[in-house]
Amino acid sequence: MTDQNKSAEKPWGGRFTEPTDAFVERFTASVGFDQRLYHHDITGSVAHATMLARVGVLTDEERDTIIEGLKGVREDIEAGRFQWSVSLEDVHMNIEARLTDRIGITGKKLHTGRSRNDQVATDIRLYLRDEIDVIAEELNRLQSGLLDLAEREAATIMPGFTHLQTAQPVTFGHHLLAWYEMLVRDAERLQDCRKRVNVMPLGAAALAGTTYPIDRSITAGLLGFDRPSENSLDSVSDRDFAIEFCSFAALLMTHLSRFSEELVLWTSAQFDFIDLPDRFCTGSSIMPQKKNPDVPELVRGKTGRVNGHLVSLLTLMKSQPLAYNKDNQEDKEPLFDTVDTVKGCLKAYADMIPAIEAKADNMRVAAKRGFSTATDLADYLVKKGVAFRDAHEIVGKAVAFGVAEGRDLSEMTTDELARFSDVIGEDVFDVLTLDGSVQARNHLGGTAPEQVLAAVARARKGR
Repeated sequence: MTDQNKSAEKPWGGRFTEPTDAFVERFTASVGFDQRLYHHDITGSVAHATMLARVGVLTDEERDTIIEGLKGVREDIEAGRFQWSVSLEDVHMNIEARLTDRIGITGKKLHTGRSRNDQVATDIRLYLRDEIDVIAEELNRLQSGLLDLAEREAATIMPGFTHLQTAQPVTFGHHLLAWYEMLVRDAERLQDCRKRVNVMPLGAAALAGTTYPIDRSITAGLLGFDRPSENSLDSVSDRDFAIEFCSFAALLMTHLSRFSEELVLWTSAQFDFIDLPDRFCTGSSIMPQKKNPDVPELVRGKTGRVNGHLVSLLTLMKSQPLAYNKDNQEDKEPLFDTVDTVKGCLKAYADMIPAIEAKADNMRVAAKRGFSTATDLADYLVKKGVAFRDAHEIVGKAVAFGVAEGRDLSEMTTDELARFSDVIGEDVFDVLTLDGSVQARNHLGGTAPEQVLAAVARARKGR
């Protein structure tokens, strides 16, 4: 066989007079990772063949033969009978070649009116749309678990922190609802992203559309897209939707990482606020007492991986001229890994969160440390007519006294507190208790247990 004949074995080989270098063939092939698109590639091809028949480019018999052949190819792949070939470069050409082997020359008609450029752009959107729906379900499951736990711990008092220093008393339920609010924003971003994913590029062909009398609205309807894309150049070169998804993923993972950091702290002997079930932890090969919070730690670590994929895609696209470039082959591995990582982390969290056990006594003891009701004392003074800045100074002096004496404000006598302001009376101890402090913030968004329960009820109703 001549070199020219060897090159002609490629679907694009007519132009070439020598075969592709063996290393270049391996270097440029994407079938090793894009084969996971096979289901969406076949789905898109079935819709494309159906549309071509409706507009008269294919006969009904050719359409039916192609569709049956594609179903057979799918069965071969799913049964493990399909041999992927690097020489055929990608998932599209592998499937087309197998289709032609099965049904003959009719298989070569499938590619009429399209290019691998618009084909792969369509496949990725179909794939990502399906994965977004799976991720949305896992996100929803995690949110439900948070609401259940927040309801259960609505009155469990713990210290609230700023700068990781004890600030004011809050409830564990209120803290969990802060996590929930982050996830609400994530869920909204995900659904907003889905709208831009659900636009169909098929029909843009290589970059300039096609001379065949295609009807893109037919294909879009068959594939469940909201609409066909408007501009053929942009259709084949756009990867904004992938970047936007990775941006969503980076923010979601950042939130999960923040949750993880708190879980790691709270399970430590120094905090001892919560217990994670053994099934979410591991031990040490040398220290028999260890129970390590590996799931939160690993989620925290995987956040850097997803952030890196976002930067990778941004960098990939930053210098590309219109329209399609081979660079875009590099979009899939970061996107695929982002999807896999997010799904795994969400599943781990959705399984783990409902199983958290709060150590309420330890949380309460910790909330008593650090003068957490100092702000409540300042507010008490203001309500007695003291200007806030003066009240702030008065309480600061009282705290300094407490530090020197090794006692909390609530442990001082009325006479001791009255040294700092003569408006302080016996009723001051109503505001210096942890329960009184938490209950006093009885407004929308506040820490009072009834407000936590109301927030849970609103969240459930909104869902």
